[in-house]
Amino acid sequence: MKRELPLMIVLIFGTFMAFQYFVPHRISSDLYQEFNNWTIIIGIFAMVVGIGSLISLHYNRIKFKKPGWGYSTVTIVCLIGMMSIGLIGGTENDLFLKLYRHGLAPVTSTMFSLLAFFIASAAYRAFRARTILATLLLLAAVVVMLGRVPIGEILTGWLPRPLQFSEISNFLLYVPNTAAKRAIFIGVGLGVAAMSLKIILGIERTWLGGEGRK
Repeated sequence: MKRELPLMIVLIFGTFMAFQYFVPHRISSDLYQEFNNWTIIIGIFAMVVGIGSLISLHYNRIKFKKPGWGYSTVTIVCLIGMMSIGLIGGTENDLFLKLYRHGLAPVTSTMFSLLAFFIASAAYRAFRARTILATLLLLAAVVVMLGRVPIGEILTGWLPRPLQFSEISNFLLYVPNTAAKRAIFIGVGLGVAAMSLKIILGIERTWLGGEGRK
């Protein structure tokens, strides 16, 4: 039963969630909403388990003075502090909002601004014109970037409209780019459907972990 029960639950609920979209009946809709409510409840318990795991991990780092234990101290203090303030005064109280706006928001902005340098580095490596495809990618990227900044309008504003960087940029974004994205989404959708079917039928069991995979 250690394996059979989880597999049975996945089979029943996975099959229902897949077919309820094709059953336009009130009972099907009510059951779907009820299952979604239970998903939220399970997610809350999973969040509690995740928070406990996070605290345990960083507590052990602090206890044994492992490398980076100072950051672990800051993590636990901030976690407990924000949780306490939010639980006591609610998420709309002034202190909580100030900590969010003047603490978390600047840190998030800083992280994404640092990621911009990594993106620029990756773009530099990807846009080297070593092959025909890389050259086309480089040219398309240059045209799109120039079409999104004022200097592109200055350089080609005197040309006929179809030859301006802004128009070429819009064409590249909305025609070839959209076609490629739709092809990727179709491939991803087929992959998700195939993996979901394998999980529902019990063919893919890595999610069980440990001995449950056997």
